Amino acid sequence: MTVPPVIFAGLAAAFYVGLQREDPDQLPSALEGRQAPAVEMTALGDLPGFDDGSLRDGEVKLVNFWASWCAPCRVEHPSLTQLAEEGITVLGVNYKDDPEKALGFLRELGNPYAGVGADAQGRMALNWGLYGVPETYVIDGRGNIVLRFAGPVTQRVIESRIRPALEKARAE
Repeated sequence: MTVPPVIFAGLAAAFYVGLQREDPDQLPSALEGRQAPAVEMTALGDLPGFDDGSLRDGEVKLVNFWASWCAPCRVEHPSLTQLAEEGITVLGVNYKDDPEKALGFLRELGNPYAGVGADAQGRMALNWGLYGVPETYVIDGRGNIVLRFAGPVTQRVIESRIRPALEKARAE
């Protein structure tokens, strides 16, 4: 009757390994270190968009998935605006949203996005492994994903995760 102790030991080992990650609450990403998947969006109003070439233009940038119906997206918006004002290119993907509501969100809170488009069906999000909105990716100049951060970008996240990833992306 050694099966239950063996199962328990296996689960305990898995939990222990999971807790040893740098941030046990952060979801791992299979895409980190790989090329960003294709950009598949439609225009959002008359706002400038972006494409695959924008991700591989030699500049480090953020890609942020957001929606007007997402309360944490509203919380992170001032932080994205701050990063954009610092000169960091922020690209936006509006996820499964009503275009008029998305445009109203940007009119109300300001538009930090150098380029933005709509992913009405969620196809791009699926290819990028999106867990939910908001989610932000740090992309190096060659279009590689350096960091995936699931959740709202706050000041603490900027200092502890985003800035180190931006530095790493610039060094690569």
